[in-house]
Amino acid sequence: MVGQNVVNQLLAAGHEVFAGSRKPESGKASRGLTWVKADAANPQAGVEILDKVDRAFFIAPPGFTDQYAILSPWLNRAKEKKLQKVVLMTAMGVEHAPAEAPFRKVELMLEGSGLNYNIVRPNWFMQNFQTFWIGGIKSDGKIYFPGGDAKASFIDARDISSSVVSLLTEDKFNNQAFALTGPAAVTHDEVAAALSSVSGKSITYVNVTPEDFKKGLLSGGVPNDYADFLVFIAGNLREGHASPVTATVKQITGKEPIAFQQYANDNQAAWK
Repeated sequence: MVGQNVVNQLLAAGHEVFAGSRKPESGKASRGLTWVKADAANPQAGVEILDKVDRAFFIAPPGFTDQYAILSPWLNRAKEKKLQKVVLMTAMGVEHAPAEAPFRKVELMLEGSGLNYNIVRPNWFMQNFQTFWIGGIKSDGKIYFPGGDAKASFIDARDISSSVVSLLTEDKFNNQAFALTGPAAVTHDEVAAALSSVSGKSITYVNVTPEDFKKGLLSGGVPNDYADFLVFIAGNLREGHASPVTATVKQITGKEPIAFQQYANDNQAAWK
């Protein structure tokens, strides 16, 4: 979602783009775009494409907890080729994780690479409500999540992509990390009200236990280790760690971030 938006924005700006995909043969053809084989199961595959680029954006695919194993071969190649700039996406709060945690290990590797870089650490995506949590919303009119009554400054994936493109193509913020959030922190009850208002359905929030949350993830095909990871970060949200609001999207892009109600308005067909 973020990656595709980044690709589209770069193409619209006239850049030549090489985009990694597990199934490059299925990628949509576009002028200026070349699809490249990139597979989390074989992280070395495709790294040679960095020989043809000046700048790179690295993002780990969802569903995998060892982001270091996936991204480190690409960072090593970027360092060897002395790319002009690398932008890395991790997650809000990663800077507080132990140095051996995979995402933090990737961050430290990039920070020590000698390359110009930026790190973006987005909060929970608004788009989770039309992807990860859509099953319960569609079948029962329920958002099943162990978030308590905590607030979170959810961010629209479009704002993440715009921030990435700005950082990737400009150098005024080099060698800085940014926590990216939406313009306000809201509860899951407020989320449910917003989705109800645009869908014509009665959608409510159910504060499930972490154990039931994990069972739901596993039944949906999420790998066990990634389910544990989601349960862990959901706990961080429940404890209030996802509530801070930053001004970084506007700082980077010059535009106000998208509010949750606007996101709901723009995607109302997803819940109807």
